[in-house]
Amino acid sequence: MSKVVGIDLGTTNSLVAAVDSGIPIVLADSNGRRITPSVVRFPADGGEPEVGVAAVRGRALHPAETVSSVKRFMGRRYSELAEEEKRVDWAIGSGVDGGVLLEVADRRLEPEAVSAEVLKRLKATAEAALETEISGAVITVPAYFNDAQRTATKRAGELAGLKVERIVNEPTAAALAYGADKLKEHSKIAVYDLGGGTFDLSILELKEGVFQVLSTNGNTRLGGDDIDRRLIEHIVGRVAEAGGPETAGDPQLMARIREEAERCKIALSSEDSVEISLPFLSGGFSFGERLTREELERLARPVVERTREHCLRSLADAGLKPQDLDQVILVGGQTRMPLVRLLAAKWFECAEFDETRGDVRLGEDYHQASGPALNTSQDPDEAIARGAAIQAEILMGGFKDMLLLDVTPLSLGLETFGGLMNVIIPRNSTIPVKAGEMFTTAMDSQTGMLIHVLQGEREKAADNWSLGRFAIDFEKAPKGVARVGVQFEIDANGILHVLARDTLTGKEKIVDMQSAVDVADADVTRMVEESVEHAFDDLAARQWIEAKLRAEETVKATESGLADMGAELDVDDRTRIEAALAAVKAVLAEVAGEDEVGDARKLKDAVGQLDEATLPLADLMMEKAMDAMLRQRGVID
Repeated sequence: MSKVVGIDLGTTNSLVAAVDSGIPIVLADSNGRRITPSVVRFPADGGEPEVGVAAVRGRALHPAETVSSVKRFMGRRYSELAEEEKRVDWAIGSGVDGGVLLEVADRRLEPEAVSAEVLKRLKATAEAALETEISGAVITVPAYFNDAQRTATKRAGELAGLKVERIVNEPTAAALAYGADKLKEHSKIAVYDLGGGTFDLSILELKEGVFQVLSTNGNTRLGGDDIDRRLIEHIVGRVAEAGGPETAGDPQLMARIREEAERCKIALSSEDSVEISLPFLSGGFSFGERLTREELERLARPVVERTREHCLRSLADAGLKPQDLDQVILVGGQTRMPLVRLLAAKWFECAEFDETRGDVRLGEDYHQASGPALNTSQDPDEAIARGAAIQAEILMGGFKDMLLLDVTPLSLGLETFGGLMNVIIPRNSTIPVKAGEMFTTAMDSQTGMLIHVLQGEREKAADNWSLGRFAIDFEKAPKGVARVGVQFEIDANGILHVLARDTLTGKEKIVDMQSAVDVADADVTRMVEESVEHAFDDLAARQWIEAKLRAEETVKATESGLADMGAELDVDDRTRIEAALAAVKAVLAEVAGEDEVGDARKLKDAVGQLDEATLPLADLMMEKAMDAMLRQRGVID
């Protein structure tokens, strides 16, 4: 009988878990290791890839053959990797449609293929531990992974021979793990998830067995790797000051320094100081000196501080204050660092802390009535995998009293006439979700409609990110006659499907958006910030564009009516219409450029006066139309 497992596919480490006798457990390999480093070595001789600990051991001798932190390249574009390319020991190239190819030991590999090797190892570990076939998996991803990154993760699972039953956000999975037996009903919790390569902060509510995600925020390129990088730079500088060899151009030396930096960082989570030991870097030169926790925290603090803005934004999106929370759950290996726990406790006002000591009191004894508890009761490395296993069990019919409702972190919509974004699915909508609207043509004789799908928080289409375009064709018709229904559906994996249907003929087109926002996470953060910063300007722009479109339509209709029946109007009525028409044109002429914003209220007032002035013309046109209809029916001669 086959089994579905939960997998935490991490930047630094990965784990596989399953529910056994109602208990989620992390599975160990034949050597008793529950954690598998997300490192793969591809031997230059063409041999089978080495995965996990074996790859880590060989990295110092074969850095150009060894890939780590591949999760940071999943679903991304080559054009945005200029900085990352400088930090790896192998080459990065451009693949199909501008995607990423890793050039490792004469092999050209997609990031998904590298992740698939890690997943294969986890699958084998689970099959050996459970003594059964593993047919499927629930795989976790950072909450802020975009559509392309989620799709790449799903493809990696398929390459590994797994049916990916669900893609689940990492902080949500962690909440499931804690929620199995630790959380009271009607709890509001924050999940602070700082791993090797990513950070997420999600606010969830547990009510009657249902986890509802209230908000989520984060950065898929912020994590322990950034702390490692700062420590590596520190060690390289100290080696140079001590008269050591030039390390920048030597991949093997850099690999040794990287391993030593990781070891020291881990040790300083429980020790006050540690010896940096790098014997025989070159010739007779060896390097060694003490590194204190205080020195490491000085290096790490700027990285950890960058998580604060995401915490505050997620709280704001959920409409909560720190004291509204019951618990703050810390997950991800980097939360073992005392500085991380200290700052998280400080920001969420959930513990007494001492800046001079650099640590924080944990457990029930520090829980204050004014703030939430800081919960570290589960292993931060294992909580996500356990939660994924619980979600797998839910999908297979177990844990019927628990349900997971996730959200989409950014708004989705499409471009409408005038260059505006029409939101179909607002940010923080519970997924899976389906929503749609009806659209019509804006010009006569259109034979098709271009569906331009957007993601972002700004009013104008040009200020948001384009996810893709596709066209749907229909019969030529006057404007407003053709009607196209557009439906957005975000499935349980967070992947977007767009359906456009011509309501007249039933012709439809379905497109899966498989390459979402190709931008850095700093740009994602900037998008949300700019949506707040430019809220009034954006609203003014939308109001102007909408008023302008209405005015231009009214001007066109008025001019057409005057040309057809102006001679039949009373002179005073025609004079009033022409004056009001000139007034509208004058307001429109005040704004020269397409991107400039005029006075929407002034324009609306002018159009209102034109509407009032054209009432006699409208009555005349209606009378003529009625006469024509009656003559056609033979009622009058």
